[in-house]
Amino acid sequence: MDRENGNDFEPISEEELIELVLEEQRKALEKEREKRLSGVQETKKKPKPVRLFAWVMALMLAFSTFAVIFEIFSIPAIEFLKTSAKLSGQDDIQTYKQAVVEIQTNDSKGTGFAISEDGHIVTNDHIIEDALTITVIFPDDLLLKGEVIASYPDIDLAIVKVEGEEKLPYLTLADSYTPTENEPIYFIGNPLYFTGIANEGKVIDYRKLSDWDEEVIMLDAPVYRGNSGSPVINREGQVIGIVFATLDDDTYGRVGLFVPVDLLQEQYPF
Repeated sequence: MDRENGNDFEPISEEELIELVLEEQRKALEKEREKRLSGVQETKKKPKPVRLFAWVMALMLAFSTFAVIFEIFSIPAIEFLKTSAKLSGQDDIQTYKQAVVEIQTNDSKGTGFAISEDGHIVTNDHIIEDALTITVIFPDDLLLKGEVIASYPDIDLAIVKVEGEEKLPYLTLADSYTPTENEPIYFIGNPLYFTGIANEGKVIDYRKLSDWDEEVIMLDAPVYRGNSGSPVINREGQVIGIVFATLDDDTYGRVGLFVPVDLLQEQYPF
């Protein structure tokens, strides 16, 4: 099981591969720039055949760089950008996104969402665990200081309170939720290097984890690092759960995991 920003990671995930490719792309561009500069300086003293060879090599490097870019954008993970752009054109998604925030601590980044206009924010416990400072960033670049007022490590949830603003946008929690197989859902979060990414998926079923007392729910959806704390929203616009991890399942492959809203409702007196 991979908890986003946690310490229990498998050897390499798809999102880590993307980050590695992006880093290699940056190195390739820098190397190309240095070689081009070197080539320009040396051509003053080199005969034409050598200068021609240098230009051919530079073109080959440029081509290989573009090939890397094409490879990056052919990776299935980047499809969530296309999906988010499509979904973000919907009025309901635009409304939901206003209540989804970025949670920044001294050493991590994750997602949260407001559940009241007076600043109660739901996120994962592993995001704010041992945090010295907590900054909550709303989509309109509103930065607020957050304070943990409740923490439930057994179900990896926490409540953060922000002060100084009134009538904040918020999402409505469902009273309870029972999974329906293949039920379509939305989820919104800050995966990888991005913020405010809307995506969609389907509910699979309950799943019992070896180190949990409570059952969680599997999600057939592109969940990545940074999606921890993302609200899972049904077609009625209610939050039915909170994303907290991914898992390689023997039957369904790589799936997202979310805490059903019932567990939150049982813990916190809303």
